[in-house]
Amino acid sequence: MGTALGAAALADAERRLAATDELLDRGYPGDDGSRQPVHTVYVPADRFTPELPAEWGVAALAAADEAGGLEAVAVVAGLDAALAAELAPRVARKLEREPIEDLRLDFEDGYGDRGDEAEDADAALAARRVLDAVAAGTAPPFLGIRFKCFERPTRARGIRTLDLFVTALVEGGGLPDGLVLTLPKVTTVAQVETMAALAAELERVHGLAEGRIRFEVQVETPQLVLGADGRSPVAQLPHAAPGRITGLHYGTYDYSASLQIAAGYQSMEHPAADLAKGVMQLAVAGTGIRLSDGSTNVLPIGERTAEAWALHARLVRRSLERGYYQGWDLHPHQLPTRYLASYAFFREGYPAAAARLRAYLEQTPGAVLDEPATARALADFVLRGVECGAVSAEEVAADAGVQRAGLVALAHPRLAAASVPAPSTQGASA
Repeated sequence: MGTALGAAALADAERRLAATDELLDRGYPGDDGSRQPVHTVYVPADRFTPELPAEWGVAALAAADEAGGLEAVAVVAGLDAALAAELAPRVARKLEREPIEDLRLDFEDGYGDRGDEAEDADAALAARRVLDAVAAGTAPPFLGIRFKCFERPTRARGIRTLDLFVTALVEGGGLPDGLVLTLPKVTTVAQVETMAALAAELERVHGLAEGRIRFEVQVETPQLVLGADGRSPVAQLPHAAPGRITGLHYGTYDYSASLQIAAGYQSMEHPAADLAKGVMQLAVAGTGIRLSDGSTNVLPIGERTAEAWALHARLVRRSLERGYYQGWDLHPHQLPTRYLASYAFFREGYPAAAARLRAYLEQTPGAVLDEPATARALADFVLRGVECGAVSAEEVAADAGVQRAGLVALAHPRLAAASVPAPSTQGASA
C-alpha cells in the first residue's frame, strides 16, 4: 500500500511533540503501585504513644459491643443483615490487628500554640516515640506529623518543628519507611515550592537520597483551588514540585469556613466541597498523587452515636464511589463504620470485578467487553480491597485466576513494564 507522507513529515511530528512526550513522561507517571491507606487519624502530637493504635482498636470494639456488636453497628450503618454478618468478623480482626492504617501526630490545629520551648520538646519526643513504635512493631503502616503552615505568623515555627522531627529521626536510627509529612493550609504554589526546597536541603544535610523526603498537601483554602490570576494553583503543584508531593487532602472545615458557609452546613458533601474535590481530582489525574477526602466532626458519642455512625458510614461510602479512597477519622468510635463501610464497598463490588478480570485474562466472550483501561480499573479496585483486608489474596487467586503480583501488574502496567517491584508502603511516605 502506498503512503503520501515521507520521513520528513514523521521527523517534523517528532519535533513538534517532543515537549509533549517529555511532559507526559515527567509529569504524568501514573500511580506507583504502593499501598494507600483507607484513612488518616489525627491526634495532638503530645498524646501519641506506641500503645495508642491498639488503644483505639480496643475503644472501637468496646463501643461496638456496647451497641450490640459489630453486626448491630453495620445494620445501623445501613447494611443488610447478611452482609453485616459477613463483615463483622473481618472488621473485628482488623480492629484487633491494624486498627489505624495512617496516623498523623498533629502540631497544627489539634496542638495549637504552646510556646517554642514546649513545641521543641514535643517535636523531639514525637520522633522518639515514632522510633519506639517502629521498633516495637506497634506503629501503623503510615505515621508522621502535620506541622504548622507556611503563612507568615507560623512559618518559622512550622519549619523548626519539621527540622527537629526529621533530624531526631535521622539521628535516632533513620527515617521509617512509612513516614508521612503533611503541609497544611497551603494557599500558593510558592509555599509548596518552598517545602520542596526545604526537603532537598534536609536530604543534603543528612546525607539522604535525593527525593527521599516527600510530603502531602492539604487543600484547605479557596486560593489554592482558584488563584488571583484566574488559574488553578492546585493543578500547577505536581509540575512545580515534581516527585515531591504524594497526596492532596481536602480540609472540610477550614475550606468551608473560608467560603462563609454556616457551621451547620459545613460538610464533605456540600456542593462547594464537591467542586473543590472535582478540581483536585482533575489536577492530579495521572500524576501519581493520591487524594484524600476530609472528615465529619459529628462523633459517635452519647445520644448521637447511632446518628453519627449512620452519617459517617454514608459519607465514607460516598467518597469511595467518587474515587476518594481515603478520608480522615477523628475519634476511635469512627473506626467501626470506617471499616464496615469500606469493606462493604469492596465486598459488594468484588464478585463482578473478579469475574470480569478472569474473563479479560482468559479472553472469554461475555456480556461486557472490557478494554485495557477498564481492566486496570478492575485490578486496582480488587487490589485496594486486598490491601485493606476486605478481600483475601487467596480469594482473588481462586476467583479471578491471578496472584497478587499479577494483580499489581494489571493495575499498574507502567510499573510492571519498568520491572520495578511495587513498594510496600504508600507513596506518601517520606
